[in-house]
Order: sequence, then structure tokens, then C-alpha cells
Amino acid sequence: MNNKIYFTPGPSELYPTVPQHMQEAMAQKIGSISHRSKQFQEIYARAESGLRELLQLPDEYEVLFVSSATEIWERAIQNNVRRESFHLVNGSFSKRFYETAKELGREAQQHEVPFGQGFDVESIHVPETAELVALIQNETSSGACMPVEGINRFREKVSADALIYVDTVSSLPYPAFDYAKVDSVYFSVQKCFGLPAGLGVWLVNDRCMAKAREMQEGGLSIGSYHTLPALLEKALVSQTVETPNVLNIYLLGKVLEDMNHKGVEAIRQETEAKAAQIYTFLEQSNSFSPAVQKPEHRSKTTIVANSTVPASEVNKHLATYDLQVGSGYGKYKEAQIRIANFPAHSPEQVEKLLEKLGELG
Repeated sequence: MNNKIYFTPGPSELYPTVPQHMQEAMAQKIGSISHRSKQFQEIYARAESGLRELLQLPDEYEVLFVSSATEIWERAIQNNVRRESFHLVNGSFSKRFYETAKELGREAQQHEVPFGQGFDVESIHVPETAELVALIQNETSSGACMPVEGINRFREKVSADALIYVDTVSSLPYPAFDYAKVDSVYFSVQKCFGLPAGLGVWLVNDRCMAKAREMQEGGLSIGSYHTLPALLEKALVSQTVETPNVLNIYLLGKVLEDMNHKGVEAIRQETEAKAAQIYTFLEQSNSFSPAVQKPEHRSKTTIVANSTVPASEVNKHLATYDLQVGSGYGKYKEAQIRIANFPAHSPEQVEKLLEKLGELG
């Protein structure tokens, strides 16, 4: 039996109630039901309702299920960009969205800052010609985040027709968005929602839908089976275009019920308290230090630390205590560690992790 606690940034520790929900799913043979059945429609509707409650999502937003957040990059460009997108880049994942747009033949522009730095929002000029503006609320590779107040200011910086997309892959439900100031928010479930990988959630408003229809009616290709109009047509009857990850949608609905029972404000407060504890440890440690220099740009959910001890040695030490953190990303693989601080991680587990990291100096 594996008793390890995963502080990896995704896949990460499963939400504590997932094993129980998995047993219930197996007993009900959820993995065998048709995605056109009434039972599946109820599963979809439960997950959608749970998300709307947790995130306080306005009615003009739709909840769409796809395979991953990575897929959403491609679908977003296909469905909402005729010619030009604009991307904020401060790490590997925000860079990859920009590259995806280029690969799809769009005239993508970027505002890039060094790996691990946040953005000075006031200094960013968004071209009037940008149709989609890609913001990164939480860069999983570097641990840099953009405060919601900064995201809110972009509505005044972009053209009236521009669509604002926000990557929250490793932070939602922590950030409390004003959904009237953005047009799409997306994430994967294997991080803050404590579920197995294999499900992306795409939240899009009416403006995104209208742009996709306009492009399609103008004779432009907006993809194949995963166009926004096709996804919406099925979503309106609580279905998906193709056979989806039914089990994960079921588990998401159940975990959302648990999260809503706890309350999103309690989750946010606990996240902040755990993050403060971790950063205090890093600032006082002889072996570790915060990788993101400005406190206002430090992620509360994906905490990256410079390490004088190679990441592989850190995890070798932690394995003795059934603990694991993420290694650094890319060229920082051994020079940094990444500590996930998700709702699945209890304050007691965080305390244990910091105690054992403290043994390294």
C-alpha cells in the first residue's frame, strides 16, 4: 500500500474523499455507462452545478469538458483567433500557449519576462489588433502568479472585442475572479481539485461563443469535433461531443460537493495560512529560499524554492517519511523544488513536510 503524501504540482495528492467516491463509482459501474444516458446527464449536471456554486460562476458562462488544459490552448486559438493573439510569458507553460498559436499559423505576439518573475501590469502594452489576450494567473513551472487585481486591469487595456483568457491550471479555486472582467478561465483537475489526470475544464462566456460562430459562419475552419458550437450544443443537454472521461467527471462532481460543504472561503483562508507557513520556513532556511523574489508575485498554490541540495537528494530524504515534492522544471530540475499547496494538503501534512525539509538544514 502506498502511504506517500504527494506535494508534487500535478498529478498531486488526491483529495481525501476520492478513495471513498471511487469505491462508490465502482459499485455503480460508472465506467460502463453510456455518455448518452440519463445517468451521465445527471453526472454532468452535478459537476457543472458544483462548479457554478464553488466559483460563483455567472449564467453567461458555459462549463465544457475536454481532455486537458493543454488541449484548450489549441481549441482556444482555433475557435477565437482569426489572425492575432497576445500572450504574457513568464515560464514554460505560458510560453507553450504562445508557441501553440504560432504553430497554428497565427500572428502571435508575446510580452515575456524572465523565468520566475511576475508582471508589471501598468507597463504592458496590448496591441489593438489582439483578438485573444492570454494571461497566466499561476505559472506552474516557475511559481510566479498574477494577483487578481492585476488581471482585472486588463479589461481597460485591451480593445472592446478582445477576449481575455486566464490560465488557472494550478490555482483554481483559490483566486476569486470577477468573471465580468475576463472571458474564459480553464484548468485541469489533477492539481487543485485533487483528482486523477485526464480531464480539462473550459469555462467560456457568451462572447467566446459568439466569436466562434462568427468565424465559422465566415467560412473559417475552427476545428473539427471540439468546436465551441459543437461543445455547447451537447453541453446544453449535459452531454459531451465524444465519449468523455466519465469516471473523472463523476469524481469531480463528488469532490465539488465536498468542497462546497467546506466552503470556498474556508479553502482560500486555509490555502493562505499554509502558504504563509511554507514561505516563512523558506525565508529562514539555510538550504532553501523562495525562487520568486517579490512576495506579491509568489504563488500561494505552487511554491517554488531554490535549493542548495539537489532535488533528487531532497526527495530521497523525504521518501523515508513517505513524502514527495516536485523537482524543478526544465533546466532547474535539480536546482529547485516545487511544493504544491492544494486543498487536498492538510495543515498537518504541511507541518510534517516542513519538519522533514528542516532536517536538510
